[in-house]
Amino acid sequence: MVSKRYFGEHSLMIGRFQPLHNGHMEVIRKCAAESENLTIGIGSAQYSHECNNPFTAGERYLMINEVLKDEGIRNYCIVPIEDINRYSLWVAQVESLSPPFSIVYSNNPLTRRLFSEAGYKLRASPLYNREVYSGTVVRKKMIEGDEWRQLVPKKVVDIIDSIDGVRRLRDISGGEQTGL
Repeated sequence: MVSKRYFGEHSLMIGRFQPLHNGHMEVIRKCAAESENLTIGIGSAQYSHECNNPFTAGERYLMINEVLKDEGIRNYCIVPIEDINRYSLWVAQVESLSPPFSIVYSNNPLTRRLFSEAGYKLRASPLYNREVYSGTVVRKKMIEGDEWRQLVPKKVVDIIDSIDGVRRLRDISGGEQTGL
């Protein structure tokens, strides 16, 4: 096995990106600037068409890729990561799906604990105006018909419009915010 330290400042950050919003972008910009290569893990990749996970892994991949290309960020790759609900194996699954990395960006206590136990360096992800920039807030605004477009990058708006994502979310929620 190759030492994780061999790969330098290759980093991992994981999020659900339901949808990718401006807060995510601030974190990605910071992580990409600090990393030689950044792996962006699309967490809970197996879920879609649910109130709190309305977009498919492919749609989320497209959102991230289009926005980062538009911003000129090039030192990244995107990896869908399914939940396996066996924490003792989860880090190994992430490792098997991702290019090698030595640093993990996360504020999630469980994620931090699991990667720390596996020997990774941890860095906290900055939180940007969390009460405004959160997937829950964006999805709630979509369901209620409130203005949400200014909370996400323009390319994300275009993708959500092209797949009729607001209607999908309203349909699967029944107009309710439960489960967000």
